[in-house]
Amino acid sequence: MRLIFGFIVALCLSQWQSSAQVVGTPGSEIRLDLDGAIATARDQSPSALLARHTFLVSYWEYRIFRSELLPSLSLISDLGNFNRTLSRVQSSETGAYRYVNDYYMNNDVYLSLKQNITLTGGTVSLATGLNRLDQFSPERLITYNSQPVYIALNQPLNGYNSFKWEKKIKPKEYELAKRVYLESMEEVTETVVGYYFELLQAQKQSEIARFSRDNTSQLYEMAKERFTVGTITRDALLQLELKLLNSEISISDCAVKEQMAMMKLRTYLGFNENVSIILDMPGENRDLLLSNEDVLTKVFLNSSTTLDNEIQTLSAEQEIAKARATNGLSAGLSLQFGLNQVGNDIPSAYRSPLDQEVVGISLTVPILDWGVHRGGVKVAKSKAEVVASQIEQSVNRINENIALKVLQFNKQGGQCMVSRRADAVGKERYASARERFLNGTLSVTDLNTAQSEMDDASLRYLTDLSNWWIYYYSIRRMTLFDYLGNKAVDADFEALSGER
Repeated sequence: MRLIFGFIVALCLSQWQSSAQVVGTPGSEIRLDLDGAIATARDQSPSALLARHTFLVSYWEYRIFRSELLPSLSLISDLGNFNRTLSRVQSSETGAYRYVNDYYMNNDVYLSLKQNITLTGGTVSLATGLNRLDQFSPERLITYNSQPVYIALNQPLNGYNSFKWEKKIKPKEYELAKRVYLESMEEVTETVVGYYFELLQAQKQSEIARFSRDNTSQLYEMAKERFTVGTITRDALLQLELKLLNSEISISDCAVKEQMAMMKLRTYLGFNENVSIILDMPGENRDLLLSNEDVLTKVFLNSSTTLDNEIQTLSAEQEIAKARATNGLSAGLSLQFGLNQVGNDIPSAYRSPLDQEVVGISLTVPILDWGVHRGGVKVAKSKAEVVASQIEQSVNRINENIALKVLQFNKQGGQCMVSRRADAVGKERYASARERFLNGTLSVTDLNTAQSEMDDASLRYLTDLSNWWIYYYSIRRMTLFDYLGNKAVDADFEALSGER
């Protein structure tokens, strides 16, 4: 399994490196809103490619299982089997051994139609075949052995039917693969949303730093003139100069953070270093409130966790059934019926074929096994109890996690409204404080305080907005339901598998 997963990862990375990197000319700019960034990531990010190929592995495994339920037609041949050796034989009369020249060539060809019987767990096959034996010593002799028709039934009688359990489990595993794919794509969405707001916040911090530098520079020049006429103290002038210097340092620090955030998002979206991304500020839907019961219902209805719990339970029951079937008498029935004939040429080998019947029952009865079979049943039951306990704990964790997620999301809408108002108030207050400073009725300290509070309010709103979207997409991943679009999250799996 590790080799398969490693191969998938290598394949995805090679495809992403060869085709997903979008080359831009130096200075290229791309404007993206949040939906555009999400669509780009889901289309060409390495995580999206990995999710697709992982699903395809499960898809073809399921196709193989479905094919095993259908009749299979095979051509079986063993041609040119030449043998020339000295073989030891024993005389039936004297018991003495001697060596004879074993010199022949054997050719077989068979056409076989086989069908697994899911109801009983057995197999039935219909075959026809022809054998040619060329004997070169002690004399040249050609013999044909035909089987015009041959029917065989192999049926275990111990009560365990592997086909029945696979028919229960395999469709659920395929459905689980679909849900895992959808959740993986939602994880891609969560990742790109995080990178989007990380860059948005870094760009906002750079904007604030540049505004502070430009504004402080203007105020500093005014303050120098006022200092020469004695309307401002040297301490206030030095305060402005220090703020100007700190703004220059802040611009440099913010530029580094912005470039790092830009590189993360750009690389994840598949753009090269020549592309500069300009982001739009998204909004939030403050009217969207979620019900804990509704979210929990959708989680248990749609999530991969619920289906995985069902598969684990079925697998545990399967192991118990297997242990019980091998605990005691083990039996199997073998029935064979056909026609065969031997001749020196092909027509004679098919003339007046003779009946061929084989019936057999195999039995295995443990007399003394020191409790091995009984212990196997106990082990299987204990493992089933462990699985049931783990599922119960998983359900409890889901209940707690959903309650917290819904609470956080519902509160975040109101938090965004408050922080947006605080952002507007902070800007208005700073404009008033700046005017008062220019009139000489406000100190530099109070002006700096007003600007710091304005900057903090602006960043706080962006943080709250980021949290709103992160909480939303986290709930969407867990429920596989798009509450903004009021529809279930889905994908075109036929197109994804290349079957349409």
